[in-house]
Amino acid sequence: MRRVLIAVICLLLAAAPGLVLAKAGDGGSFGSRGSQTFSAPPATRSAPNGALPMQRSLTPNSPSPTPGYAQPQQRPSLFGGFMGGLIGGGLLGLLLGGGMFHGGFGGIFGMILQLALIFFVVRFIARMFFSGGSTSTPPGPGMMPPPGMQQAPPSLHAIPIGPTDYQAYEQILYGVQQAWSQHDIATLRLIATPEMVSYFGEQLAEQTSRGVRNIVSDVHLDAGDLSEAWSEEGRDYATVSMRFSMVDVTYDQAGHVVTGVPGQRVASTEFWTFMRVPGGRWVLSAIQQVR
Repeated sequence: MRRVLIAVICLLLAAAPGLVLAKAGDGGSFGSRGSQTFSAPPATRSAPNGALPMQRSLTPNSPSPTPGYAQPQQRPSLFGGFMGGLIGGGLLGLLLGGGMFHGGFGGIFGMILQLALIFFVVRFIARMFFSGGSTSTPPGPGMMPPPGMQQAPPSLHAIPIGPTDYQAYEQILYGVQQAWSQHDIATLRLIATPEMVSYFGEQLAEQTSRGVRNIVSDVHLDAGDLSEAWSEEGRDYATVSMRFSMVDVTYDQAGHVVTGVPGQRVASTEFWTFMRVPGGRWVLSAIQQVR
């Protein structure tokens, strides 16, 4: 049944490309955030559930140890030792016809009882084993830094973010959506990294191939909260949760509406990461969808 549902969803998406292509970067998380690319940015007031993991990036997904910090030792696998031997022995016994407890059970009824016993034992031990896990609590809206403050992971240098920076982020938001609607790759190259431009270019090429065009208009930034800002290896990064509204409509070549409602505003919240060299201007380097 699950495979059938997945297949149906895929067919619906294929039949309605506007659902995937709506607004720049919609439906995916891609780009680079330096050494933090595959680390979730902290939640904010406007995005309390945080961001989804990065799906596409040119940054290798091979985190290196933080200087001055010892990597945590991995726990020995519970199921690789005792439980692995218990379950493995039971299955072997079943194959040989003796059952997990030789002579204790027999036939199909005995096998069902054994499997049920294994299930409850595994669940009990798993609960007992993992109950002492992480006690950290994800930051809530009231714990987020006010505008102008920032957070940075260990070993990375925090940088101040001020009003002019926020204005630059807002202008990039507007510029990206306008260039996206106009298929203006030249403008995208001025306000986004080459990596981001390549992803936008792929999506715009898909629109052209399918004979549709997504038009985003009347964009308004409703809220923006700094998630983290830092400097590393000669580059500055800032990740901001951006809640914005817009008119988002996809048309076919004949001008007929494929998705969206002309004149009707829709809202969206995403994490946008900006990058600059010290003293340079900010450019968009990543977009992540919210949870």
